[in-house]
Amino acid sequence: MSRKQVMRSESRQGRVPGPAPLADDTGCPILHVDMDAFFASVELLERPELKGTPVIIGATGARGVVLSATYEARRFGVHSAMPMTRARRLCPHAVIIPPSHGKYSEVSKGVMEIFASITPEVEPIASDEAFLDVGGAQRRLGSPAAIAALIRAQVADRHGITCSVGVASSKFVAKLASRHCKPDGLLVIPADGVVDFLHPLPVAALWGVGERTEEALVRLGIKTVGDLAHVPPSTLQREFGAVGAHLAALAWGRDERRVTPHAPDKSIGAEETFSHDVDDPEAIRRELLRLSERVAARLRSGGHVGRTVSVKLRRSDFTTITRSRTLREATDVAKEIYATACDLYGAAGLERVRLRLVGVRVENLRPAGTATHQLGLGERETGWREAEKAMDKAMRRFGPEAVRPASLVRPPFDGIDL
Repeated sequence: MSRKQVMRSESRQGRVPGPAPLADDTGCPILHVDMDAFFASVELLERPELKGTPVIIGATGARGVVLSATYEARRFGVHSAMPMTRARRLCPHAVIIPPSHGKYSEVSKGVMEIFASITPEVEPIASDEAFLDVGGAQRRLGSPAAIAALIRAQVADRHGITCSVGVASSKFVAKLASRHCKPDGLLVIPADGVVDFLHPLPVAALWGVGERTEEALVRLGIKTVGDLAHVPPSTLQREFGAVGAHLAALAWGRDERRVTPHAPDKSIGAEETFSHDVDDPEAIRRELLRLSERVAARLRSGGHVGRTVSVKLRRSDFTTITRSRTLREATDVAKEIYATACDLYGAAGLERVRLRLVGVRVENLRPAGTATHQLGLGERETGWREAEKAMDKAMRRFGPEAVRPASLVRPPFDGIDL
C-alpha cells in the first residue's frame, strides 16, 4: 500500500489530528501505543536545534547499526537495524549521535507509568511500545478513542515526545493501525471496518509473513491480504502447515490473543559487539567491567537483585560460548558481578582467542527488598552498594560519563549496544 493509499484509508477510518471526527470505537478496547522515533526523539529534547533535520542514533564503528532515526533521515531510506556504514552512505549529511541508554530508560519508565495510571491491563512489548486493554477504564475515562487522545497528550506534556496510537478490536489490528498513523497520529479501526482496512494491505503486513513466506505466497499469486483471505484454508494449511491456518484467521481480522500484563523481568543483561575482533585479555576485562556497571545500574533502577551471573563470548568465527555461576547471595553490585564475569571468562580458556562480542547477564531475579546480606568478618554495613547508588545519583544528574571506574577512563570500544 502506498503512502497516499494509507492516508486515504486513514481519513476513512478515523485518524487524528485533523478536523474529521473519529470513527466509531464501539467494541474496540485494545490500544497499541508506539513512541515515534523514540531514541531520536529523546535525544532531540536536549538538542532542539536538530529538530526537522536528519539525525541517526547509533555507534560509529564499522559494525555499528542504526538504533533509531528521525523521519527526516528515514526519507533517505535509513531505518533501524541498518548497518551504520550504509546509513551514512544513504544520508551523509545526517547528524550521528551515540546512544545514551540511561536517558531512554528513564523516559520509558515514565511512559509506562502513564499507561499504568490508565489501566492495569498493560503489555509492554518494547521500551517504547505497549498494548493496553482499556475496557475496564471507559466508565472512568471515556471511550477508547478519548483514552488514546489522553495518553498522547500526557506523553507529550510530561516527556516532550510524540506517540502514535492504534485503536481496534484486536491486538493485531491495533498494531497495524498505529503503524499507519505514524508519526504523531491516532487511528481507529471500527469493529465492522476491519476487513475493509485489512484486505487492500500487502500480504507482508500479516504477522508471521517473513521474506520467505511472502515469496512463497507471491508465487501462488497472493499479493494482498484480500487475496489470501479468499484462498481456501485447506490450501493454505497444505502449503504452509499450521502457519497457514494462522494467516487465514488474521486475513479476516481474527486474533483471539488477550492483552497480557508484562511478567517480571527474568534476567537483565548487556552486550557489546566490537568494531574489530579483540584478543587482548586486559581489553576484554575492561569491557566486562563496563557491561557489569551497566547491568548493575539497571538492576538497581528496576529494584532487582539476582543470583546467577553469566557471560557470553562470541569468537571471530561466530561460535558463541556461554558460562554461568550461581552466587551464594543475590546482588546488584557491579563489583561482585564483574568479579564473577572475569572468573567465568578466565575459566572459558579464551584469553588469547579473538572475540567479536562479549556480554554480561544476571538471572534468577527477585525484588531487592526481599534479599538479605550476611556481613563478612570485618565488612562494613555501608560499602560498595551504597557507593554505586551514589554513582547512580551523580550520573542521573550529570550524565552517564560523570562517574566511572578509573580503568574505564580511556576511550571505550567503538561498538554498538545490542
